[in-house]
Amino acid sequence: MPSFSDLAFETGLAARSLADYVSGGGLRLGVTGLSRAGKTVFLTALIHNLTRGGKLPVFRVHAEGRLIRAALDPHPDLHVPRFAYEDHLAALTAGADRRWPSSTRNISELRITLEFESASSWRKGPKTLALDIVDYPGEWLLDLPLLEKDYAQWSRETLEASAAAARAPLAADWRGYLASLDPAAPFTEEASQKAAALFTAYLRAARGDEYALSTLPPGRFLMPGDLEGSPALTFAPLPIAQSAEILDGSLAAMMQRRYEAYKAVVVKPFFRDHFARLDRQIVLVDALSALNSGPAAVRDLETALTGVLTAFRAGRSGPLSRIFRPRIDKILFAATKADHLHHTGHDRLEAILRTLVSRAIQRAEARGGAIDVIALAAVRATREASVSHNGAALDAIVGTPLAGERVNGEVFDGIAEAAIFPGQLPADPRNALRGEALAIPDGEADYRFVRFRPPPAPLGATGQIQPLPHIRLDRALEFLLGDRLA
Repeated sequence: MPSFSDLAFETGLAARSLADYVSGGGLRLGVTGLSRAGKTVFLTALIHNLTRGGKLPVFRVHAEGRLIRAALDPHPDLHVPRFAYEDHLAALTAGADRRWPSSTRNISELRITLEFESASSWRKGPKTLALDIVDYPGEWLLDLPLLEKDYAQWSRETLEASAAAARAPLAADWRGYLASLDPAAPFTEEASQKAAALFTAYLRAARGDEYALSTLPPGRFLMPGDLEGSPALTFAPLPIAQSAEILDGSLAAMMQRRYEAYKAVVVKPFFRDHFARLDRQIVLVDALSALNSGPAAVRDLETALTGVLTAFRAGRSGPLSRIFRPRIDKILFAATKADHLHHTGHDRLEAILRTLVSRAIQRAEARGGAIDVIALAAVRATREASVSHNGAALDAIVGTPLAGERVNGEVFDGIAEAAIFPGQLPADPRNALRGEALAIPDGEADYRFVRFRPPPAPLGATGQIQPLPHIRLDRALEFLLGDRLA
């Protein structure tokens, strides 16, 4: 039977949904991404293309000339920071100093009002849609399943994951310290602090470029903000047997108490105030980094994405569900950085991501939710070319690699352009999980996907910055918004 606190929490969700519905609602789009997926770049490019009339041929309302105006308006939630669109655009377009904007580490919002003509002959006259974009870190999304787990269950699952071959070396210091602790011993702050610090170091190492493993919850351990050093972030898993009793005053009891505080102070408010109010969602995924790091990282990503989809209340949305039981009725998974491949490899990248989320997609679609998978580049940093290699013509990409990037021993300076053959992903997406190597030319066996600088900003006749080139941003917009602009 649900507890009183659970019933009160659900009642609060329904009340918030009713308030949103009565106030006119509009459409709330959630934008999130797992580590290094390019969430800030995606959102900046989306806003710039909508408000500056970018090339969006698949976005029907735009292609058919029915989009009258798209303008930024003050966002409605005055207690939530505004997405720093102008700062991020400036970083992307700063001439010789252009760079990818820094990742956002907190929740932010922004409203775009879309004025359009309906495609229906009987609905004449301009219509408007208030699009509220909610930008939040993917690590927060991975926290949501904690709401259904107690401390002992979470501890067992986290310790089991840390024993996997890819994670065990990274977790060695933390697990070694745990071996010296007795969960039933009296609590000491020193033990709690040290266990939490070593656990956090393990999570941080797993997310590094070399391993590219998907971060385990709690997500705020890597982005604590104003909670840094608080008891709600000073706990760690302990080896607790399934049938073991947690004794009052013990180390395990205090860890359990802080774990529950984390859910109450961090996870539930995010779910109640932001996540549960979303209508649509896009999840950005850096599958290429996982492929770079090998099959263990790819399988870890699959596990994370399955956990992500269990967090969504996916299903068909209607008037009553919007009022009393909010549901996200459309979810888009996007493999980013498609410009790091020749276009002939985009279908394979998309197929790999579809395979990674296939089990979770079946579950959500059974509830009536619409889910799609695409490969995109919100800002295209490369162009395509044909190069000669040992007398054969190869499909290549041309761009400016970031300073420090390497290919076959050559280190790039961040200034010179280079033509690079990106290889071919496995034809069978299941082979990506088994670690099949890229198909690459002889002598280039150390190839890895190269990171590029943003492209030079295109300028209009008056010197105004034009929308940056993209790959399938219009397809993403059509899936997420098209039906509401018909």
